[in-house]
Amino acid sequence: MRLTRCHVELPLQPGSTITLPEHAANHLVRVLRLREGESCVLFNGDGHDYAARLASVTKREVSAEVLSATAVDNESPLRIVLLQGIARGEKMDLILQKATELGVAAIVPVNGERTEVRLDAERAQKRLAHWRSVVESACEQSGRARVPEVQPPASLETAAATLPGDALRLLLDPQGEHRLASMQPDASTVVVAIGPEGGWSPRDRQALQAAGFSGLRLGPRVLRTETAGLAAIAALQARFGDL
Repeated sequence: MRLTRCHVELPLQPGSTITLPEHAANHLVRVLRLREGESCVLFNGDGHDYAARLASVTKREVSAEVLSATAVDNESPLRIVLLQGIARGEKMDLILQKATELGVAAIVPVNGERTEVRLDAERAQKRLAHWRSVVESACEQSGRARVPEVQPPASLETAAATLPGDALRLLLDPQGEHRLASMQPDASTVVVAIGPEGGWSPRDRQALQAAGFSGLRLGPRVLRTETAGLAAIAALQARFGDL
C-alpha cells in the first residue's frame, strides 16, 4: 500500500520528533483520518523521503517521529524553467500542477502587456502562497522530493533579467525557426516562454528576443496558454529529458 506523502517546511532528521505544521496535521489527521502510531512519509524538498509515524495526536497539536531517510532520484536531467504569462484562476493552477508532475524545475510567473490578471502587492503575495501550495501538493502526489521554485510575479523585463545566463531560451511560436527533431542543445537548462491568454504583444516579443529567446515550433496550430507550456515541457522531456 502506498503511504501518504506530506510536505513540511521543517528540518527532518531520523530519530527526531517534530510538531507538524497546522496544514500537514489537518491533512493527515482530519482529512485522511490517520491515528496515533500510523505511518506516513514526510518530505521538505531536500531530495529525500522521510518515513515517519504519528507519535501523538491531540486537539492542540500533532507530532511525528522521523524514522529513516531515503534519497529520491526522480528529477529530470534536463532542467526546464517555465516562464509563464499569468493566467486566470483555475487555468494557472492547472498549469502549475501539471508542469510540476511533468518535472519542471522552476516557474516564473510574468506580466505581459496582454495579461488579463492584474495583482496589487497584497493580492500578489496571497496568489504566490497559493501557487506554491499547488506545487507542493503536486509534488506530494507525483512522488517528487524536490519542490520546484515558484518566483514572485514580475514584469517580463524583470523576470528575463533573472534567468540563468547559460540557459537555452525558447519562445513557443508556430513560425519559430527551431524544431525539436533537429535541435541539439548544449545547455542543461532550457527556459520556455509561454504567453498569457491574450498572447505576447509585439512589444513583449521584442523584449523576449532582446533577452535571447528564439522561436520553437511545435506544430502549425496555436495552443491555449494552459496547453502550450505543458505540451512544450512534455516534448522537451521526451526529446532530451526522462519521458
